[in-house]
Formats: sequence, structure tokens, C-alpha cells
Amino acid sequence: MAVQPLLIDGEWRAARQLLGEFRAENPTTGEAIGPSYPICGATDVEAALSAAYAVADELAATPPENIANFLEAYAAGIEADAEMLVELANAETALPRQPRLSAVELPRTTNQLRLAAKAVRNLAWTQPVIDTAANLRSHRAPLNKPVLVFGPNNFPFAFNAIAGSDFASAIAARNPVIAKAHPSHPATSERLARLAFAALQQAGLPPATVQMLYHFDNAIGTQIAGDARLGAIGFTGSRAGGLALKAAADAAGVPAYVELSSVNPVFLLPGALAERGTALAQEFFASCTMGSGQFCTNPGVVIVQHDAAGDAFVAEATKHFAAAAPSVLFSRGVLDHLQGSVATLRKAGAELLAGGQAGSPGYRYAPSLLSVDADHFLREPKALQTEAFGPVSLLVRVKDVEQMAQVASAFEGNLTGTIYTANDGSDDNTWAKVAHALRPRVGRLIGNRMPTGVAVSPAMNHGGPYPSTGHPGFTAVGMPAAITRFTALHCYDNVPEHQLPPELRDRNPGGLARCIDGVWSADDLGHGAGA
Repeated sequence: MAVQPLLIDGEWRAARQLLGEFRAENPTTGEAIGPSYPICGATDVEAALSAAYAVADELAATPPENIANFLEAYAAGIEADAEMLVELANAETALPRQPRLSAVELPRTTNQLRLAAKAVRNLAWTQPVIDTAANLRSHRAPLNKPVLVFGPNNFPFAFNAIAGSDFASAIAARNPVIAKAHPSHPATSERLARLAFAALQQAGLPPATVQMLYHFDNAIGTQIAGDARLGAIGFTGSRAGGLALKAAADAAGVPAYVELSSVNPVFLLPGALAERGTALAQEFFASCTMGSGQFCTNPGVVIVQHDAAGDAFVAEATKHFAAAAPSVLFSRGVLDHLQGSVATLRKAGAELLAGGQAGSPGYRYAPSLLSVDADHFLREPKALQTEAFGPVSLLVRVKDVEQMAQVASAFEGNLTGTIYTANDGSDDNTWAKVAHALRPRVGRLIGNRMPTGVAVSPAMNHGGPYPSTGHPGFTAVGMPAAITRFTALHCYDNVPEHQLPPELRDRNPGGLARCIDGVWSADDLGHGAGA
């Protein structure tokens, strides 16, 4: 069987150092499907990095309109090819065609690309700041180096290395992208890459603006991550893999924006449980098992008080989990990791209430619910915060509100934290205590809604304190904020106006919001703010 080509330096070509090959697998059966894809060696990785580095200055100087045209043409190409893309992604991931892939994730992906194009045109991501007294002007600018993007297994479109938020953000900042596709969905990634390359040619961008590699071993991954020719890394995946890449990148001074793990604690306050415990049990089960639990915002730990309403909630939730059929997971690797995580939780003292076993055919695992007392959780907080990537959640039973706040204080950094309260206001004081402890430990604090799902909004924070990500100040979702990860802060001190970038000059023909002497304004300098 012929091995599929790589996209390197404007050419679809065979790997020049082929270290092996692999095929996608159908998760529902475990059978290999589709063509073979290359596991490439250092020669091919070096070729991609050299080509991207060589065009970085040219891309940084490219007119924003060309970049926006590429992003919009790519979005249109994806929509025109939606039927085939959905079929490929369904076969490789077992995610349902409707509504997940066709009605939710694919539109989210094209929306992200178009929002990035809008940010490119209005230059909002550049965040200009002008100090007229000191004659200092600064803005965010391209890195003049390529960005390496590692895509995860759980979003074949919206976080794909060749189409997702990291990709769109890096391109919007006028940086070349080297995409490392995830081996769980190579055919989907290949088709996206062909659409991206066609849009690139249409927009007249340098050929090495977009390149894609399918797979390489961990040693090569850390080698490229530590290459100073890289401008930045975007990674979504396992904590171990992300930290290895980050360590290599840190040693070379390469910024690494890594999303690592999160258990997304959910606090069910006593009044909320007494008021609507049965409904909350159903809502919790639906969230935990959505997408077979393979979301980075899955509710992995739920905190419930030891009282009659709490006991009723646990009993109701246990019934839902016990009656559920095994869920299909993305791969053998995901199944093995999930089984290991559940074993770790049980070894740390968690009791299995429902599920806990693999199923067949293919890669399946029963929705599983575990429970532990808060005293035990507080003695073993690290082990009992092990992320179980799949349809699994841990209940933590607290004695009272004070212990609930103690549990909140014991959490590591997470992407999200949720607090459910009663509609009559009876939980308001408790909310304040729990939120005070939880707020510094989560990127997004949610009220009365399960954490699964991430809205594509300029106000979204899909990030959080370590170890949910490597840096608490950046988001992987939401334009223009996500773009700023892949930028450099450029300051101009006493530079003549005609030599400044357009958004830092006195005239502001585009109506861009600029911070002039501490006041945000869209006026020309000398009219309104800063006058």
C-alpha cells in the first residue's frame, strides 16, 4: 500500500526519511482503515522547519488583506467539502455525524477562521498603545518565525493542527505554521491540508506558509521543540507529552502554549440539590458522557454534601451510570490511559459505584462513577485529581460548607470550575465562600451550567492556571485574544512617524481602538483622546 505524501515547502511529496507507517483505526471495531501515512524522520522535520523559517519575514510583511483572504477562502473550502470531511472524521473518531461533526464542530471551525480574518482586517490583535509625552508607541506584531502546532485527538476539526484555533491564531498573526497532525485522524487532516493549500495558492501566500507532518517519534518532537528557529509552540494533549515539549522549548527560549489536563470541579451547593437534585443528576450524567467524556472540560470531580439531598443525588446519578452502555473511545491508547487513571483513583481510596470495565468490540469503556469522602480527598489530593479522560467522574462527599471550601482550596489549576446554586438565593453566602477559594484555581468560573463545551467568543477564556495549561494568562479560544499568544511586543521609541507601522501613526484611517495616553480611542492622534 502506497504511503501518503507530506506537505512540505509547497509540495506534496514522499517522506525522505521514512521511519515507519501507520493507518487510522475505526474506534467502533478496532480495525485499521484508509491508506498508510508516514512516520517521518529528522530529515523531513528539518526540511519543514527550514522552509517555514525562510518565509517568515516575507509572511510578516504580507498585507493583512492577503491573510484575511486566505482564512476566508479556507473556511469556504471546508464548507464546500463538508460532506466528505464529516464522513472521514466519523470513520476515524466515531464521533456522530449529527449533530456533533456536521452541525456543531465544523461550523465552529469555519467560524473561528472567519473571526480570525475579521481580527486580521481590523488589526484588533495588535493592541496599539501610544504615550505622546514620552513619544513611545508599541503594538503586537508577528514573531518572524514559524509556529509549530500539535493537534489533539478529540476535535478533528475545531482543534485540528491544520485548521483549528491555534492554526488560525498563528496565521492571523502572520506566522508560518508547521502542523503536526494527530495520528487518530490522518485522513481528515490530509483533506483539510489540501483545502488549506488550495486557499493559500488562491491568496498568493508563500508556499511554505502552511505545512503538515503526520507523525514523528517523541525524540524528534522534543528536538524540534528546542530549536531556536521556532517562534512558538501550540500544544493540546497529555500532561506528560506537553511538559516534555515545554521543557525542550524553555531551554531554547521558545514560548510553549500547552494545554495539559483538567478535572473541572463542579460544586453542587445544598440549596441547589434540595431544589432540583434529580434534574442535576441527569444534567451531570449527560455532560460526563457527552462525546464519550473525551472533552478537556469534562466534569471530572463533583462535590456533594453528605445530607439527604446529596444522598438522593448520588443514588440518582449512580442509576444513570449503571444503566449506560459502554462508550466508544478514540483509540486503544485512550482506553489504556483511562483504565490506568481509574486504577489510580481506586488505589487512592475511591470507591467504584458504577461501571469500571472495558467493552467490545473496538475501544469501549462503561460510563463510570466513583466516590470518596472529603477527608480522604484532602489527604490524597494529587492522586484523586488524576484526570480520567473518558466517561468517568469522581464524587467528593463533604460534611458541610466549610469542608466544601477546603476542598476547593485543594484543587490544582483547572480550565473550569462550576458552582450550582439555588434559585431562591439560599446558597448565596455559601457561593461566596466556595468561589473565593475556587476563583484563583480556574480559568473560567461557571454558574449553574455544566462545563462541557466552549463558546467561540472574544470574552472566552479557554486556559487556566498550571497544570491545566503552561501559562495562566492566555486563552486558546476567542479572537483576538488567542492570536496574541503568537505575537511579539514591539516598542518604538522616538521613531519618526512615517517609519512607524500604520496602526501606530497619528492618522487612524481604519478606526482601530488604540490606547492613547491611557484612554482608548478610535480617533486620529490630536483629535479627542490624547489631544
